[in-house]
Amino acid sequence: MHDLRSSFEDHITGLRRYARSLVGDPGESDDLVQECMLRALSASHLWPQIRNVRAYLFTVLHHAHVDYRADQRKRLPAAPLEQVEHLFHAHGNQDVRLELRDMSRALAMLSAEQRKIVLLIAIDGLSYEEVSRRLSIPIGTVMSRLFRARETLRYLMAGRGQKDVQNAKKPPPRRVKSVDELAAA
Repeated sequence: MHDLRSSFEDHITGLRRYARSLVGDPGESDDLVQECMLRALSASHLWPQIRNVRAYLFTVLHHAHVDYRADQRKRLPAAPLEQVEHLFHAHGNQDVRLELRDMSRALAMLSAEQRKIVLLIAIDGLSYEEVSRRLSIPIGTVMSRLFRARETLRYLMAGRGQKDVQNAKKPPPRRVKSVDELAAA
């Protein structure tokens, strides 16, 4: 039982990041994570059945978010659109959204192996050693795949297309020496 509780604690950072992406507000996201942990800890009768703690916690968090939004909708009074349309003014965050869209597309262009490593290191915050153990590959392979993935992402995010990336991976064509050059050498 104590091991499962400590395992829950290992996932709080990821839960907070996911909650923040769902609600946007740091205070609300912390409340959502707290509700998730309360639900998970109070359901100790389910613990023997849990095979993947991370998946279980993220599912509990998602359900807590859905319940929270349903409660919010029930509490909001209906108002004519003319009275509340000033609340819908969006600030200029289009650049950020476009960069995120471009990054998402660039990640999708990576090979599955490279994408896996980038996400484990950049999003989940795992070390090279942890990624090596999790994927059962040598640490040198993790480092080289990460390097190639980052280079590819740099090309793609700089506005180059997939064709440019494929060309950049190819070595430059070798110049064939003439017979005279070979004889002179």
